[in-house]
Amino acid sequence: MANVLNNLFGGKKSSASPDPAQAGDSDFADFSQSADPSPVPFSPASNTLGGVQPQQTLRPYTKWYRIHERHTWSDFKAEGIILSVIAVALIFHLIGARLNRTKAKKWIRDHANTLTSEFALVGFAGVPPAVADKKGDELVQALADSNARQGESLLKEKSLFEFATYATGRANVAFLDVKLTLMKRFNPLTTLAETALGFFIDSFPQPQDVVEATLYPFDGKEASIVPGLPGAAELRYKDGKSSFDGFVWAIVHKECMKQVRDDRYDVSLTYTKDNAKLPNWLTVMSESAEITDALLTPELAKAVEAAGDLLEYLIVSDQPIDKPKTIDETTPRKRIFLKYRIPSNNDYTSLLPIFKYFVRMTDQLAQLAHFRPAVIKKVKQIREEVVKQIQKADETSKAEERALERERAKKLKRDQELNALDAKGQRKYLEKEKEKEMRRNVKKQTARA
Repeated sequence: MANVLNNLFGGKKSSASPDPAQAGDSDFADFSQSADPSPVPFSPASNTLGGVQPQQTLRPYTKWYRIHERHTWSDFKAEGIILSVIAVALIFHLIGARLNRTKAKKWIRDHANTLTSEFALVGFAGVPPAVADKKGDELVQALADSNARQGESLLKEKSLFEFATYATGRANVAFLDVKLTLMKRFNPLTTLAETALGFFIDSFPQPQDVVEATLYPFDGKEASIVPGLPGAAELRYKDGKSSFDGFVWAIVHKECMKQVRDDRYDVSLTYTKDNAKLPNWLTVMSESAEITDALLTPELAKAVEAAGDLLEYLIVSDQPIDKPKTIDETTPRKRIFLKYRIPSNNDYTSLLPIFKYFVRMTDQLAQLAHFRPAVIKKVKQIREEVVKQIQKADETSKAEERALERERAKKLKRDQELNALDAKGQRKYLEKEKEKEMRRNVKKQTARA
């Protein structure tokens, strides 16, 4: 009690503080003495060879510094699958692209002689500047040498599955376009999907390797088509003798006959008839039997028979592929079409004869495709009927537009008159309008009765 009073009123402290250990308070026995740290003595490294190696301070061992103990290969399964899929896709892409390029190069190597021998200029390189001052045989030889130097570059790669080439500089031919469409071997999933769609849907074509060539004849228009190039004047000597009558005639494989007729308007104008000169897998689609007799030569029959099942069609046409919707689209434009499938073994021996005949066909047309007036009249009748249908549809459309215009003008006049009146006048105007409409309906019902 005395200690408490001394602490409160500042009394004199006792000279001796009792020892907690002596007082028997065991809770503070551990703190009765102050800490006495003993530092670790430093031992310098021995410079002698036989001295004791110094003790190194090592970083404490943890798994953070040893990734092979923290992870195993099983932890990277998802990454492994993704990388494997990417690797497989890349391999298929490279192999497929290489296969397509190989097929395209093989085609141009086998057809280069035909193209360079028939045309003065092949490919997209243009006219070499070195031939600008040459004429006659020197010009022909210089162009032939230029084509030979291009080699496989005569064919241009537009994409991994589309290749194209171009040729011009031949009598009776303005120019030639050739397009190779190959399967998308670099993308197996796309090829598989297209194959499945083609199997279940008839209108969806099966993926295949095909060649489509389109030849544009001069048709007597050399003066307006031939550009001012060296030697171009030599192509103008014909004076219109390259022209021939317009018609539609085709040799078509029977398996794709329906699809060709559905996809092409020009072929739909013809009628189908088998011919004894052709093998049983081919048929003729023509507008006149006289046209067939003139065009189906023994040489052509032999060439299409050699092509076999790979040939899809050979078409001579002066009509558009799509059905015309205006009078301008009915203007005749003569072209020759050739389409065949690329053989799987890349052997074009059986297809070269039909390709050569296709390139030279304009010479035959300019010489033989001039028919009797009765045949031409029969051919023109179908075209005139189409023109009449277009004119009728055009007149109907214009009449509807005029009716709509009159209706809009009438409505505008009514709105202007109605806006010029006050509320009472507008009410009377609407009542009169309603009465007129009722009388008009009564007259219609009476007329029907």
